[in-house]
Amino acid sequence: MTVETTRLSNGITVATQRFGHVESVSLGVWIKAGSRNELENEHGIAHMLEHMAFKGTVRRDARTIAEEIENVGGEINAATSVETTSYFVRVLKDDVPLALDLLSDILQNSKFDTDELEREKHVVLQELGAADDTPDDAVFDRFTEAAFRHQPIGRAILGTRETISSFTPEQIRTYIDREYCGERMVIAATGAIDHDAFVQLAERYFGSIQTKPKGKAVSLAHYVGGDYREHRQLQDTQFLLGFEGRAYHVRDFYASQVLAMLLGGGMSSRLFQEVREKRGICYSIYAFHWGFSDTGIFGIHAATEPGDLDELVHLVLKELCRASEDIELSELERARAQFRAALLMSGESAPARAGQIARQILLYGRPIPNEELLDRLDKLTVARLRDLAGRLFTASAPTVSAIGPVDRLMDIESIRSELMAGAGSDGYVGRRVDARLAVG
Repeated sequence: MTVETTRLSNGITVATQRFGHVESVSLGVWIKAGSRNELENEHGIAHMLEHMAFKGTVRRDARTIAEEIENVGGEINAATSVETTSYFVRVLKDDVPLALDLLSDILQNSKFDTDELEREKHVVLQELGAADDTPDDAVFDRFTEAAFRHQPIGRAILGTRETISSFTPEQIRTYIDREYCGERMVIAATGAIDHDAFVQLAERYFGSIQTKPKGKAVSLAHYVGGDYREHRQLQDTQFLLGFEGRAYHVRDFYASQVLAMLLGGGMSSRLFQEVREKRGICYSIYAFHWGFSDTGIFGIHAATEPGDLDELVHLVLKELCRASEDIELSELERARAQFRAALLMSGESAPARAGQIARQILLYGRPIPNEELLDRLDKLTVARLRDLAGRLFTASAPTVSAIGPVDRLMDIESIRSELMAGAGSDGYVGRRVDARLAVG
């Protein structure tokens, strides 16, 4: 199944992949602009815009938008992330023109009515309150804030009560006018789709969008590491430990993904087996690696009873140190199989595949064939993963985020000292591998 791409005159990339066995089409618009593109007084405006896009245009009120898509059995939604915003629809193949018409209308003709905005502020404030009241959500927001202190990339996507309450229709229009443009947009569709016909519709509905952004490029992110602890009367302590990760384009990006899977990517992973299965001191523990366009973050999350917190942290640090010296080929093969299966299984879902294609184009400038990704995966070696672990957990200051009874959590300097001691006197184990920007 080949991905076909066409670039419109205003810079929008249109990409499609036909699935011969389905009657529906999953399509959407992905924009390379998210919470990271916000000015300080706009904190949370990208997410607010996502909400307001469905609250009425010059042609349709909010009820009409909902009814038109549901009258044909379709679904419409949107999502905001740090670096992208997406608006997507799933409909039967005959209703693709309606879907594009709706998406075009909400992206280009939204009214941002003052009364609707005030109502939606109340909704978003409730969403913010729910997130703050959920420790396993809040701990992640505090985690990124500590890792990228005083930078847009580290700010929580939802915003703050002060910024959310201050937004005006003019601010939202300014953000769109500054950040939304053809060069930053991908319109992707998968399923029962004809590429040439879809391109014609995309040109018809989106051809008038400006080509270039009016704002400056986002400033480069700088991982700094940090320590956030919040005492709450909870039954457990939510704990996150993190390190500077790898950007999408650097050589070690895919190796970092696989290392996270090997350490904490499933029930057979090292951390799950050692901390939960052998010791029984937590219900869930996992590792993750998030890549951005110019940086990344590698983390471990767990929750445990306050009395077990000290033991949990020591066990995690022990496994991180051990990874630089002791990774078996069987572990790499298992992580590789998990990665391969996840990649291929996601490609069987039309909505997931549309998002995957769009994000690849936004990040890499082209859709990346599965064969290329699997080839990169196959080239990973045990020696390379050991070397990466030796650098990853000692080269940067750690980030700690914890919510709950935190009195027994060791201080951040002790955490770093234990990692450095485990890595050897020079704070580094293994042969250095050049991690400059490169594909691999």
